[in-house]
Amino acid sequence: MTDWTNLKAIIVDAAGTELSAEERDLFAAEKPAGFILFKRNCVSKQQVTDLVAAAREAVGCPDLPVLIDQEGGTVARLRAPEFREYPAAKIFGELASDAAEQGIEATRMSAYLMALDLADMGITVNCAPVVDVPAPDCHEFLSGSRTFSDSPDMVGKLGEAVCRGLLAGQVTPVMKHIPGHGRAKVDSHFALPVVDATAEILSTTDFKPFKYLAQTNMKTALWAMAAHVVYSQLDPDSAATVSARVTRDVIRGNMGFDGVLIADDISMKALGGTIEDRVARTMAAGMDVTMICNASFEERVLALQSAPKVSASAAARLAEAERQRTAFDASDNDNGGRDALHQKLAELLQQRKTG
Repeated sequence: MTDWTNLKAIIVDAAGTELSAEERDLFAAEKPAGFILFKRNCVSKQQVTDLVAAAREAVGCPDLPVLIDQEGGTVARLRAPEFREYPAAKIFGELASDAAEQGIEATRMSAYLMALDLADMGITVNCAPVVDVPAPDCHEFLSGSRTFSDSPDMVGKLGEAVCRGLLAGQVTPVMKHIPGHGRAKVDSHFALPVVDATAEILSTTDFKPFKYLAQTNMKTALWAMAAHVVYSQLDPDSAATVSARVTRDVIRGNMGFDGVLIADDISMKALGGTIEDRVARTMAAGMDVTMICNASFEERVLALQSAPKVSASAAARLAEAERQRTAFDASDNDNGGRDALHQKLAELLQQRKTG
């Protein structure tokens, strides 16, 4: 059984398709609590399988969470022809707006099939679903195709379908970007979004799908990724990822989310300060785990060295999520095999009206 408190409360990536000698040494010395894959890390199924195994071996943790952003559509680290690709959230939202039952079933089925692909390579955590509710002026990096709908209720239902599909394939879902990124007018990869909506408006729209999912029977199986967004009516001085007030009052409080809470990538330009400062601020805000991606090796060293060990409360959440990952019954999901399910999914998607 993994002693999570022996690991550093940070998720890191690697530069290439295999761990370099210095990356192996760094992971062995600092022992991050997770490893995340990007497109540059994924060339073939066997290569990804080997890289995942190498990361776990270096850390000395056979249960080390291995993450990927495989939403479908534009945000997918695994690409054809080596890997199967899946439709974007927008496609399932359009189908559900025409026929809710078929849309929900297609969403669940797609997530389940995706989970089987990931699990084959040892990937255990998928940074999906996006359950942000896009406002009319939401930045295109999010609203273009990554969101299901502008209806909070529909977003919640389709987000639930993704979570249940992933868990049926024994992959942990990460709902993002809590408490809601849909009113951001700028891309947080490059600038810090500020949202001025009132707490009442946020509660009835942006926050609603997250709260809905936090109250399902999956609640302790889910992770959530916090947003680099300032909600000026809640905490005018800090993005959610570095706001103890938002974590305490909204995410853990009003929403009642008690799963693993991780920070979005701290190397994004939405946050200022040094890497060590960003690590400290995300952890002080109540993140269970912080995360650094797409940074230089030197910055990864600094982040890992400055990251604290996983706290007792975070360790309990990580352990419970890992237990729940294999607790959902998948016995009735694979009738007829994957090819038959892919065919059924294609038939459901053909029912979508295209205007």
